[in-house]
Amino acid sequence: MTAADRLRQRLAQGGIVSAPGAPDAFAARLIERAGFEAIYMTGLGATASRLGRPDIGLLTQTEMTTHARDMVRAVSIPIIADADTGYGGPANIARTVEEYAQAGVAAIHLEDQVAPKRCGQLAGVRLIPIEEHVRRLKCAVASRAAGGPLVIGRTDAMPAIGPEEAVRRALMIRDAGVDLVFVDGLKKIAEVETVARQVPGPKVVSIVDGNETTALDAKTLEQMGFAVVLYAVTTLFSAAKAMADALAVLKRDGTPAASAGAMMTYAEFSEVVDLPRFQRLDEEYG
Repeated sequence: MTAADRLRQRLAQGGIVSAPGAPDAFAARLIERAGFEAIYMTGLGATASRLGRPDIGLLTQTEMTTHARDMVRAVSIPIIADADTGYGGPANIARTVEEYAQAGVAAIHLEDQVAPKRCGQLAGVRLIPIEEHVRRLKCAVASRAAGGPLVIGRTDAMPAIGPEEAVRRALMIRDAGVDLVFVDGLKKIAEVETVARQVPGPKVVSIVDGNETTALDAKTLEQMGFAVVLYAVTTLFSAAKAMADALAVLKRDGTPAASAGAMMTYAEFSEVVDLPRFQRLDEEYG
């Protein structure tokens, strides 16, 4: 059974699936150890971890699918991956679906931005015509083999144009045959409520730290009708703050001693990266 099949089965059971974002394979392991059912491979996190740059379409398809493959190897729970705009025309979209399927991801989302895309939280998002986006989504659905990743149709119309166009696009995306609909860029509770009320069927919502939508917990989002909630930047922003604070202490004191209480121990870190398993192999066969 593929990861996509496992995610399909889980969604069929009902209840919301919470998928924190992972910028890298190490964060993915932490998410799995925390007991979550799925992981979100965020493009913003991937770009930050690989390039140290903003999410403005800098990573190629090959870099993104390599990042996905590394993350899949590190965990056993399903991974939902950002596939940007599909990285080109219909042939590119077909290859994107195939590459992500070979990487072992459970689902991908494709958005309606003009390439090169940018993070949905940024100003200046430009959209392609919805009719073109629908054709591209149909191409993605038609290109996957049996057991291939779920296709999530995403629109960034909410911040770019407004709720009326976001809902119109979401309804057209739903009718394109995708598995779930994703209206991104929701910053206000009222926007989440609009999508919940006016877009029927399985839906994805993204809760971004710093927005008022963080007041909505997973149970509330489930009651509103969402099937999946993504927490794209929670681990990334938390880790960035912790690293910046530790480095400030090290620079100030000339020693990391004052930060020790906020750190993992070496033993705890070794458990996360599965060192004991490799040590056992060495002891038995080395």
